Amino acid sequence: MGDILVGTASWTDRTLLDSGWYPQTADTPEKRLAYYARQFPLVEVDATYYSPPAEATAKLWAERTPAGFTFNIKAFSLLTGHPTRVSALYKDLRPETDKKNVYPDDLPAQSYEEVWTRFLSALDPLVEAGKLGALLFQFPPWFTIKRANKQYLLEVAKRCAPLRPVYEFRHASWFDGDNADETLAFLREHKLPYVCVDMPQGHRSSLPPILAATADLAVVRFHGHSDKWTSKDIHEKFGYHYSKRELADWAPKLRELADEAGQTHVLMNNCYRDYAQTNAKTLAGLLDAN
Repeated sequence: MGDILVGTASWTDRTLLDSGWYPQTADTPEKRLAYYARQFPLVEVDATYYSPPAEATAKLWAERTPAGFTFNIKAFSLLTGHPTRVSALYKDLRPETDKKNVYPDDLPAQSYEEVWTRFLSALDPLVEAGKLGALLFQFPPWFTIKRANKQYLLEVAKRCAPLRPVYEFRHASWFDGDNADETLAFLREHKLPYVCVDMPQGHRSSLPPILAATADLAVVRFHGHSDKWTSKDIHEKFGYHYSKRELADWAPKLRELADEAGQTHVLMNNCYRDYAQTNAKTLAGLLDAN
């Protein structure tokens, strides 16, 4: 079985800090990250979706974690085609516009290229420390299965090389009927890692919980099963605590997936209070048990 790393998406959420999961002695950002890194070998940084990271911040992450610790970085919203706040762009690249949000086509071509360059170069300290795992490209619900979008997946891989992008879809068309085989075959052909998801079903953004390794790295993200998935409140959206029974059902499936991949990353993204952390600890224990 390949290696399985289990962690959570975020370690700084306000409700997590309020939950009491951190000991009182972990009273600074540095101490909290150090404490987290003693509990888990992997973390996903979601803040980079909202604002591109600074190289100085990535350097601190590398310095504050032990050897072998892994960071997965969520791609900046502009790079996945999501609406992006003008104020989140680098100051010198902000277009003159009355819009609050912009898309890639709203920027001059050179500015768009510069966003890519700066986003990736800011991660250099993690690369140099051997602590950068994958770059999560989570696409919007309107990113459907079509030729242009498949080509963009290849473009992302080329832009990121030698770093590893992984792909999470949010439109059911990728796995409707025969499209499931087509999607997985395309990803395997180009050695593009697919992000498996566990999430509420019946929504435009819903994908079935299909586990498949399409490259030597597999990623699984657990979003929970909140009945308020469409809520604008992210804590309502992701506020779901998995039962031990649910996680026990997943453990053998994850071991089977790990047999297909060299390494598997499992992230709990049910980020409300300490739900993700306690579920991740339980799941890690179940995976370690024979």
